[in-house]
Amino acid sequence: MLGWRIGLSCVLVPGLLALFRWDIALGDNAIVLLVLCLLLTLRATFELADLLKTRNLQPAFELCAAINVTVILAAWTHRQMNPADGTRESLLVSLGLVGGALVSGFVVLLMREAARYQKPGHAMESLGANMITVMYAGGLLATIAQLRWYPSPPMGYFVIGSVIIAVKAGDTMAYTFGRLWGRRKMIPRLSPGKTWIGGLGALVGSGLGGWLWLTFGGRLFDAAPQPTSLMAVLAYGVTLGVVGLVGDLCESLIKRDAEKKDSAKLMPGFGGLLDLLDSPLFAAPFAVAWWALWPPAA
Repeated sequence: MLGWRIGLSCVLVPGLLALFRWDIALGDNAIVLLVLCLLLTLRATFELADLLKTRNLQPAFELCAAINVTVILAAWTHRQMNPADGTRESLLVSLGLVGGALVSGFVVLLMREAARYQKPGHAMESLGANMITVMYAGGLLATIAQLRWYPSPPMGYFVIGSVIIAVKAGDTMAYTFGRLWGRRKMIPRLSPGKTWIGGLGALVGSGLGGWLWLTFGGRLFDAAPQPTSLMAVLAYGVTLGVVGLVGDLCESLIKRDAEKKDSAKLMPGFGGLLDLLDSPLFAAPFAVAWWALWPPAA
């Protein structure tokens, strides 16, 4: 299983980097990334809607998909409204547009439940399921997309890459440490496979992966930023590793409460798309805040 995970990662990561290079060649409007995010949000929305069809939950795939598409498009609207990319003001404008789309989506979902209300025990449960779907598959994805332009468009994919590499290196090392030496379970009721030694592996992997990427990854792009300090780089990687681990546990919460092992049967060894994206998506807000307040490279 470990070999399969590593092999699949060796295909997915270079493929993603190739898409990044293609998008850079087409300019700062990030058309390729927009199409990719739209496809990802539709698939993630489908998985969540299917996953949450249990008990009194009645997720609305079509409506949630429409809201999530709107949220993703809102993340690109700032290109026309405020083209001064790379500033905190531009970032705040874009996040404000995403937040406005999410609030509007909440209002629409609430109105839907009000219009179809029949009896107690269904409306709030379904509203909660739909809001989880919108926030998870739309809001978090739109947030990580902001790093395409912040702290600057030339650094965009270098910054996004740092999030992906750090959390996925942490995931891989957590799995490796856990399989080799893991004994004591972390939260057995929520995620039986997680061990404390695996958690240590996540910190080692994310710190090492973050350092390698921030030190050498810039050579893959036109911009070649340098780490600000070893302490900043390691703190960034380890923090994303911790957050990514928590994100993995939070996705496990959704699956366990729905009494499912995986979000879908999309990829052997990984499960569904949500099982692959859980850590980077959860780390997105923390990464945006980190690059705004204490950039680990410049």
